Amino acid sequence: MLYIKKNLSIENARINFRNFSGKEGRFNPAGKRNFVVFLEKEIADDLAKDGWNIRFLKPRDPDDDVQYYLPVDVAYEHIPPRIIVITSHAKNELSEDSISKLDWADIERADLIIRPYNWDVGEKKGVKAYLKTAYITIVEDEFEAKYRDVPDGFADEQAS
Repeated sequence: MLYIKKNLSIENARINFRNFSGKEGRFNPAGKRNFVVFLEKEIADDLAKDGWNIRFLKPRDPDDDVQYYLPVDVAYEHIPPRIIVITSHAKNELSEDSISKLDWADIERADLIIRPYNWDVGEKKGVKAYLKTAYITIVEDEFEAKYRDVPDGFADEQAS
């Protein structure tokens, strides 16, 4: 295994199993924010050789291909990620408090930079993936543009 220093850049990434809120679940302890990014077999093989934690989903149908993926953690403790959401009218940076919006967002495109964390415990070594930067383009519904410029009266009422 090599000591990985270079970030992994993936344009138009296919992401799934999103848990940006850190919600506790069957496979997730409370507070752990993460998602997976699916990879082509050749890329997955290369990353696995370098020690990245590549996993795969067995196909439900025997005629389907195996899907390879990289689990990616989203952690704010040491090096917070920069996550930018892009819509047709603006781009906004999400914070630790607002990132949970991505759990159910209709994502059109995700461009990611993933930073490696090389770990070594006893005889075991590996590379853990952490999100460094994400540019996420959101699909807007047909009414988004129609009502974009209407003032938010509810926000004004709360301020009073």
